[in-house]
Amino acid sequence: MEKLTYAMENYLEAIYELSAGESGVRVSDISERLGVTKASVNNAMATLANKGLVINEKYKEVLLTSAGLKQAKMTSKKHNTLLDFFTKILKVNEDIADKDACSIEHVISNDTINAMQEYLNNIKSINS
Repeated sequence: MEKLTYAMENYLEAIYELSAGESGVRVSDISERLGVTKASVNNAMATLANKGLVINEKYKEVLLTSAGLKQAKMTSKKHNTLLDFFTKILKVNEDIADKDACSIEHVISNDTINAMQEYLNNIKSINS
């Protein structure tokens, strides 16, 4: 699959989180979540639909396809792993950590995320 822009990954992640990966999401909810106009959301949904990542029918909720769900889950996993690492290990303020995680999630490799996740899991098991 071709690499998505940061913005497109953010749209997928927002749909995934708003829908809990299970249901459709309204354009207005995506717009509010990301702080963008409904027109911007509609343009992005058209692009993502052309890439086969969402189902976007006029006047209906936006749904993730299986490919879109896979991509959204990976972006969300990266974000949450980075957020946990920054706040629990490095003790960074949560607001700052969240902004940093949002920036880094688009460029960090899956290998590095997996290593961070393993480290967090090891720390958890040592502390329990």
